[in-house]
Order: sequence, then C-alpha cells, then structure tokens
Amino acid sequence: MIEVRDLTKRYGRKLAVDGLSFSVRPGRITGFLGPNGAGKSATLRMLLGLDRPTAGRALIDGRPYRELPDPLRRVGALVEPGGVHRGRRARHHLLWLARSNRIPAARVREVIELTGLGPAAGRRAGGFSLGMAQRLGIAAALLGDPPVLLFDEPVNGLDPEGVVWIRTLMRGLAAEGRTVFVSSHLMSEMALTADHLIVIGRGRLLADTAMADFVERHCGSFVRVRTPEPERLLDVLAGAGVTARTGADGALEIAGGDPAAVGELAAAHGLAVHEIGLRAAGLEEAFMRLTASAVEYSSGEEGR
Repeated sequence: MIEVRDLTKRYGRKLAVDGLSFSVRPGRITGFLGPNGAGKSATLRMLLGLDRPTAGRALIDGRPYRELPDPLRRVGALVEPGGVHRGRRARHHLLWLARSNRIPAARVREVIELTGLGPAAGRRAGGFSLGMAQRLGIAAALLGDPPVLLFDEPVNGLDPEGVVWIRTLMRGLAAEGRTVFVSSHLMSEMALTADHLIVIGRGRLLADTAMADFVERHCGSFVRVRTPEPERLLDVLAGAGVTARTGADGALEIAGGDPAAVGELAAAHGLAVHEIGLRAAGLEEAFMRLTASAVEYSSGEEGR
C-alpha cells in the first residue's frame, strides 16, 4: 500500500505540497488528479525517493522508497520515459536494469513481448518515437513484476491501439491485487480507467473518493436548454424560483431540474427552445468545479 502522511515540500519560498495525507490501496486503479502546479509531480518524486520531504512521510509498504531492498521488485514507476541513454539499445537498457536488481534476463524477454517492443528491442533509444519511448518506460516499470505501480501520464504519445492496450493492462494489474496509482491530465481517459480518485489543489487534498461518488457529489445531473433568448429564459426561470447558469457554449444549465417542467414553462411564456434534455455531468466538469479555486495557472490570467 502507498501511504502519504502529513507530507510537506518546499522549494525555496514555494510551498509545493502542504500537509498532504492519503492512502492508495491494492486491487483498484487510483487516479491522481490536480491542476498544473497542484503538487502531483512533487508528491510522486517524494514517493520514489527522488526528493526528500520537508516534513511528513511518503511510504510504500510502510517504508520509504530509499529503504526498499531491490526496489524494482517492489515498485514499478513510469515518471520520465525519456530518461534513457539515447545511445543504448532498448534490450540492453532493460538488461542493465534487471541486473541492478537481481532480476532474471528471461523477464526482459517477457516485458519486451508484453509491451510490443519486439521489433524495436535492438534499436537505440535515441531513435524512438514518443510512443515507443513510452512503451520502453512501461516495460521498465513492469520489469520486477512489482506489487506497486506508479504511472505518470501513461497514455502520453500512444496511438489509439496503445491507449486501449495500456488501459487494459492497468485493469489487469489491479485485478491481480496490485496497487496501481495513475496521474494524468486526460479526464476522458481517467473516467474510463480509474475506480478511485485522489484530487489535490495547491498541495492540499481536495477529494479522496470513489469515481462515481466524486462525479455525483460535485455535479450530478442537470437540464440543458438552448434558446435564442437565454436572458429572457433566465428571468422566467428566476421568477419561478429556478436557479440556472450559463454554460460555456451559451446554453443554460439547471441543476436537478425536470426537462418537461422547464419546457412547459418556456412554452407558457412564448419562448422558443432549440434543445432541451437531461444531461449527466462527467468527470471533467466535476473536476473543473472542485478545483476552480485551486488553479494556479489559467488561460484567463496568462494574457493579463
């Protein structure tokens, strides 16, 4: 199990992680979400012993990563897939890692086949595409057949077939009882993959909950209405005691409303309606609502 307890990290004056606590349990895929600058990378680096915490603990099976014997047998990590000597052939890179942790050479052949690297195993890593470099990083993470796996942006650079492959792979690893912790900015992919979510913002924990509960709690369902007179419809809804907001595309959104009742109200006031229906909010919208006040870098601020 992965355990983070009161974890804090400062880089000079910058407080990257602020008293963060959570656990990642085996047997499920746990997604790790947060806006840019939220502290995800700093947390992963402390879990892997690449940075030392200013305070608190980052533990794997009750121990810091630095204290794990043969760490590749305990933890597999995809953090920086480009961190391979460009002149080294893919097979030799994996063999070098295997020898460093007393892993049989036969396992190298297994992970090459598992990740689809066979045709490229004899090529130098410097000539790899982003997708092939990603597969090499995943092969290295799987090399020790570890019970704990950390993946940072695992679908980055993969083609559609590769995306389906890594999604299926992670599900299979979790089904075997392993601990699978996945950090990603791709909400659509996380919605299809994760069972549980850890969400942070400005270095603090915002949510630690099941995927379905997260979406329901922070969005739920809403009635979407598109009309050529949105301001007038807003006034009509307000007069009926119904609260609505304007969505990104100009359509009105009414949380917990009834499409039939809204349609009848619009018809009674002679308002044309071009679209009306009940929509279930997804992970992306739930995430945006929860983290709205925790966004450090946004497009609205960049032009100021």
